[in-house]
Amino acid sequence: MEATGTDEVEKIKSKFMSAWHNMKYSWVLKTKTYFSRNSPVFLLGKCYHFKTEGEYRALLPVFLSSNGSNFDKINPEISGNVEEFRKDFISRIWLTYREEFPQIKGSALTTDCGWGCMLRTGQMLLAQGLMLHFLGRAWVWPEALDMDGCDSESWPSSTVRRLTASLEASLTAERDPGLPARPRRGPARQAWDVTEMRNEAYHRKIISWFGDSPLAAFGLHQLIEYGKKSGKMAGDWYGPAVVAHILRKAVEEARDPELQGVTVYVAQDCTVYSSDVIDRQCSFMDSGKAGTKAVIILVPVRLGGERTNTDYLEFVKGILSLEYCVGIIGGKPKQSYYFAGFQDDSLIYMDPHYCQSFVDVSIKDFPLESFHCPSPKKMSFKKMDPSCTIGFYCRTVQDFEKASEEITKMLNSSSKEKYPLFTFVKGHSRDYDFASSPLHEENDLFSEDEKKRLKRFSAEEFVLL
Repeated sequence: MEATGTDEVEKIKSKFMSAWHNMKYSWVLKTKTYFSRNSPVFLLGKCYHFKTEGEYRALLPVFLSSNGSNFDKINPEISGNVEEFRKDFISRIWLTYREEFPQIKGSALTTDCGWGCMLRTGQMLLAQGLMLHFLGRAWVWPEALDMDGCDSESWPSSTVRRLTASLEASLTAERDPGLPARPRRGPARQAWDVTEMRNEAYHRKIISWFGDSPLAAFGLHQLIEYGKKSGKMAGDWYGPAVVAHILRKAVEEARDPELQGVTVYVAQDCTVYSSDVIDRQCSFMDSGKAGTKAVIILVPVRLGGERTNTDYLEFVKGILSLEYCVGIIGGKPKQSYYFAGFQDDSLIYMDPHYCQSFVDVSIKDFPLESFHCPSPKKMSFKKMDPSCTIGFYCRTVQDFEKASEEITKMLNSSSKEKYPLFTFVKGHSRDYDFASSPLHEENDLFSEDEKKRLKRFSAEEFVLL
């Protein structure tokens, strides 16, 4: 009876905290993000210029409201690449707190509000890697600019849910799952439609892998199951290094045939062992066929001691300007963000701290809008917490070799004391008396060596809300 009573108390406590967090994170304060027209903006390897003509226009700032509507008020003749930047940014996959999803196994939680932000930013980083793999960096969501300033982002999630349900009820046309129906006129139009439909199918499929259900390969439920192997439970706070290892395990254990061509490598003690990476890329598929896999490389680092060392600013900017970069997960103390770009000395990021309603990604034509952020936010580099994980994507072995050369040059040039943040070393980790992590383990997802490293990282990292 005592155990039952304790369980009931935990359930009541969980429901109370969920209700509080849902209310707290269901509203978005009206804030403005300022972009200078004089400085280039970098977003995951792409550069945009908002430069204007004349002294008056050169001093004109770009004001971006939290719903992005002020983009539309800029004169297109002087806006430079503002529209292209907006479309590119909105096309990135945005993953935030959710409420009312299926209960997490072993807990009474049906929301991750207040504790799941680092898992969400990790999801965003992995999602960007998968978008590069399946869609390429040039892809943008055709409907990105349709996300107008309707102020829906400032409504509580219950209101949005009712409006969405009303809209869905008014739609009677049936379409194939994941493939939007479009009119076709002539061979050229038909070929374009086929490509567009294929891209949209992958767009939806990638998002579905991050759905908030127990079956989603990279959904919160699965990530928490892998986190248990490192001593983390639902409701605990996670750090960027622990999340990197969880993402690796999630990709290794994914069974969707589409994901067999992707692998994840996590740097050991700030060292990337080239032969270990190449071995992963050249490993056998589950089908037994040999083939080169794309690799997502995750490097947990610290950009200083108690505070971020500003000497690393140029290095971080250099990383975010590389075509191989899929972003940085970290944030500022007590908050986790997904960093995707920069302007001057400010980082551009996506914020997971918005509570949105659960979306069933298994249904036909599930709504996509809540998975795309309508506008960017900026933060001074000085406010960044030193603990973070940097991500890179390399499609082939040749890409990895080229990326390692470019990043090594950048690391060396940015290291005044000859101690770079991390290094690329030829050979295997076992050649340096480190135990290499097995690709698959039958009884335990993490080796004893990994558990020790994860425990150390967990003790070092900041608390996330």
